[in-house]
Amino acid sequence: MKNSTISAIATSLFFFPSISIHAAPTTFVHLFEWNWQDVATECETFLGPKGYAAVQVSPPNEHVTGSQWWTRYQPVSYQLQSRGGNRTAFANMVSRCQAVGVDIYVDAVINHMAAGSGRGVAGSAFSAKQYPIYSPQDFHTTCTINGEDYGNNAWRVQHCELVGLPDLNTASSYVQDTLAEFLNDLVGLGVKGMRLDASKHMPAGDIASILAKVNGSPLIFQEVIDQGAEAVSASEYFNNGLVTEFKYSTELGRTFKTGKLAWLSQFGEVWGMMPSHKAVVFVDNHDNQRGHGGAGNVITFEDGKLYELANVFMLAYPYGYPKVMSSYNFHHDTDAGAPGESIHQNGQVNCTIQGWQCEHRKDMIAGAVDFRNNTTAAWQVSNWWDNGNNQIAFSRGAEGFVAINRESSSLMATLQTGLAQGEYCDVLQGRISADKTQCFGQTILVNSAGFTSLSVSAMNAIAVHKQSRLEPLNETPTMQRTVVMIKAQTQAGQDMFIRGGIDHQFATSLGRDCTTTPNDCALTINHNNLKNPTTAMYKQGDTLLNWQGGETNQAAQAQGSPLDWTTDVWPASWGAKKTVANDGYGETPLNTFGQHYWLFDVQMDCSNTVNGWFELKAYVENGQGWESDIQQANAPYASNNHFAKCGQLNVFEFGQAAAQHLSL
Repeated sequence: MKNSTISAIATSLFFFPSISIHAAPTTFVHLFEWNWQDVATECETFLGPKGYAAVQVSPPNEHVTGSQWWTRYQPVSYQLQSRGGNRTAFANMVSRCQAVGVDIYVDAVINHMAAGSGRGVAGSAFSAKQYPIYSPQDFHTTCTINGEDYGNNAWRVQHCELVGLPDLNTASSYVQDTLAEFLNDLVGLGVKGMRLDASKHMPAGDIASILAKVNGSPLIFQEVIDQGAEAVSASEYFNNGLVTEFKYSTELGRTFKTGKLAWLSQFGEVWGMMPSHKAVVFVDNHDNQRGHGGAGNVITFEDGKLYELANVFMLAYPYGYPKVMSSYNFHHDTDAGAPGESIHQNGQVNCTIQGWQCEHRKDMIAGAVDFRNNTTAAWQVSNWWDNGNNQIAFSRGAEGFVAINRESSSLMATLQTGLAQGEYCDVLQGRISADKTQCFGQTILVNSAGFTSLSVSAMNAIAVHKQSRLEPLNETPTMQRTVVMIKAQTQAGQDMFIRGGIDHQFATSLGRDCTTTPNDCALTINHNNLKNPTTAMYKQGDTLLNWQGGETNQAAQAQGSPLDWTTDVWPASWGAKKTVANDGYGETPLNTFGQHYWLFDVQMDCSNTVNGWFELKAYVENGQGWESDIQQANAPYASNNHFAKCGQLNVFEFGQAAAQHLSL
């Protein structure tokens, strides 16, 4: 069996969930124009710890002199001396990256040699079709690829010269042996994969013959730009290994820039793309971010947050083998080479707006890599949701859940996550402690039915997976639906809020110091009703029933946790009926008591209550203000507040001691 076929089969298996390994690396990064020392340091300090599978590095062999990036793609010889460093530095990089679990993929230029004449960066002389390793007979007869050839003349595309570069006769035994010797040298140094540059310009059979002489089973992916209606198609190269899917980049860019994310529910093969297990995909690459092959649809680092959101989708959605681009600012000079300074300097990372971009280090992109690594067991999309426009969410079976908001207003919805009940740490912008008891960032609460009441701010995203579930300090939090109804006659322009939890003084008897740590007396909540436009802004960011009032992410006017006005029967004289189910306020089956009962309907963590009991007090804004002290009968302990039961329907009247606790 040919080595290339083995590589393709191994890669195909990698993407099927039946043999996946927990947190197996699933994503590689192109550190475009990074030198070998910087790549090695990046493997050790970031890529390995963050779970990147591999690094694609720039061509390592001798090339023409010059500062432009494309000089690396004009080979002079195959000795490992380039702008990235010498052979010793290259071998050191491969070894150091491998030691921390990061493979090296080489960008291999095997279709052509350097144009013109001169000396390479290692001092090798070359002239017209005369190189240290090749003579004129090793090249195709000179002819130029014309623009119209790409649509109707495969022979010219594969046998004539690409932008004047001498085209190697890859059908020649000598050329194949020479190229295989170069690739085998790389394999011998520990290289685990190759990107075959300009594969479209070589017959697929020639590539197969070269790869048949390569040792081992390196991962092969071939650069074939096929946007459709091409004389040379990407499918011709499937037997050799993976193939770059350029349609993915352009279609994803078009959708994120001018389309609707709701279109993406079946992104991939249904859109006319190659089979997932054959595709290498990317938001952008070093060519199309410079305007080559993207027709204006490619998203790059210059698009800011939009670029991050597109990468989140690519990494969360189960299609292809994704490559993250890490580039530099070329200031609209598409020939410009990389910044002269190193990325790693004296223990600091030199990533700036004007220079190295380090997109792979952005929290959302690195976090999305973590998400992909931890959802390989569910290679499918479940629970797709969209608002018909640019807010989407989906789960990866029972492994993870992601929501992306490409709109200017917040995404607020109660959605099925597919996850087990619990509290989860957002891996895109948060960090979970080593013991998994703390999240330094946003969390989402999932109830026993797998639902969460979600709030995602404009141009933002969240992603959680089963390994980002927080472990409670004591027992697992129990989230139960809890309802509070408080009767209060109010007028237009008045809103009701409640504050609550456990009395601070009583908490001392439980060993809690709520004066120092107020949240020890608070109760985690997740609003079930997000449909009332009047109270939605107050519910956004409201994750605790506490005594402190509005939380950091709530609207500034919030006096605590908001309630919604309800009635038992909507009189016909009031006009069109409003219901809690449809409008977030009005008539509801929960209200069998009469008009003016304000509703607080949440999933509540009962584990922090006192044997199921908690306290609360109401406030009517622009009206009665705070309730007076209340002496409720049969209270579990002394307090001046209402006592409610977690997991039940609790009915009170503003300022009165009477209480009902009913089953839901």
